[in-house]
Amino acid sequence: GKSEEEAKKEAPSILAARELLMKWEANDPEVRALWKKMNGWVYEGFEVTYQRLGIGFDRNYYESETYLLGKSLVERGLQQGLFRRDESGAVWVDLQDRGLDSKILLRSDGTSVYITQDLGTAEQRQHDWGFDRMIYTVANEQDYHFKVLFAILDKLGFPWAARCYHLSYGMVDLPQGRMKSREGTVVDADDLMDEVQTLAAAKLAESDKLTHLSDDQKSTLALQIGLAALKFYLLKVDPTKRMVYNPVEALDLQGHTGPFVQYAHARLSSVLAKASSENAQEGTNPLTTVYENWHATERLLLRQFSQWKPTVEAAAKENNPSHVADFAYGLATAFNRFYHECPVLQEPDPEARNFRLSLCRQACALLKESLGLLGIAAPERM
Repeated sequence: GKSEEEAKKEAPSILAARELLMKWEANDPEVRALWKKMNGWVYEGFEVTYQRLGIGFDRNYYESETYLLGKSLVERGLQQGLFRRDESGAVWVDLQDRGLDSKILLRSDGTSVYITQDLGTAEQRQHDWGFDRMIYTVANEQDYHFKVLFAILDKLGFPWAARCYHLSYGMVDLPQGRMKSREGTVVDADDLMDEVQTLAAAKLAESDKLTHLSDDQKSTLALQIGLAALKFYLLKVDPTKRMVYNPVEALDLQGHTGPFVQYAHARLSSVLAKASSENAQEGTNPLTTVYENWHATERLLLRQFSQWKPTVEAAAKENNPSHVADFAYGLATAFNRFYHECPVLQEPDPEARNFRLSLCRQACALLKESLGLLGIAAPERM
């Protein structure tokens, strides 16, 4: 006999959650102890996953540490007449003049909401870092949230609000369709890493070139290749576009993939290691060498080298790592053509051999650096 909205507000689970939140904000010792225990489990799990992915953070910010600052900003806005309190005691901001709706900032019971905590976190980050630009990397499902957040910061008079940016990335689907948490069709990050590592290990088992490696070394290499497949497949697409992730396709050594680029780096490393063992001359910088007997694939490599700096600058300016992924793939492709058409260590002309070794050193260095920018390992053997 109630509307859907009324039923949701009065549901026992919702009422219990609100009661817990009020006790939490009131520093109830029992609620806080339970919260700390459960949070501890979560963060320990996060750390394991992040370490495996090779991800680290200079500093972590927690809503529990910034919500009071957010509430103080809301109170300040109230005093300045920027916000209003309704008859229930809840605090709202009217953003209709900015093409947005009204947004609640504090509930009638005085507890904070997500936007309140985000206000405090933004202010704390500005205080700590004095940033030139703050980039929020969050999926496009939160586009409206960040429009509201930045509008409120601007309304509060923060000049740095204009330097906040939402990198709105597209969602990732599976080959069988969209992931939906309510239906259980989601992929756990650890399960995903297990899958790509298992697939990579199966491919390595087919190779007769790695029999000298120990089981631990093969496992490490399989993880490096698997994570390369995963990260490159995601990062090669413009971050704003929705995409489909296919783990089998991502591991293709002949496709537009991370393992393809890794294999080119491993092949280069092998050539350079053999040259070192044969005491081949160091060679010179290919960008400054006077050399007249150009092969088409040598010119192609040099053109690829010249695109490195503008590629990195464009990736940074546009917040788009796919530029770096495209560069790495293009360089790996150019090297493969060069490798098949131009002998290096077997070249009888010393001048040509040294020049080609220089090309190999430069290509190897740039492949390693570009993979590094993408958070991908560059193994020396595969």
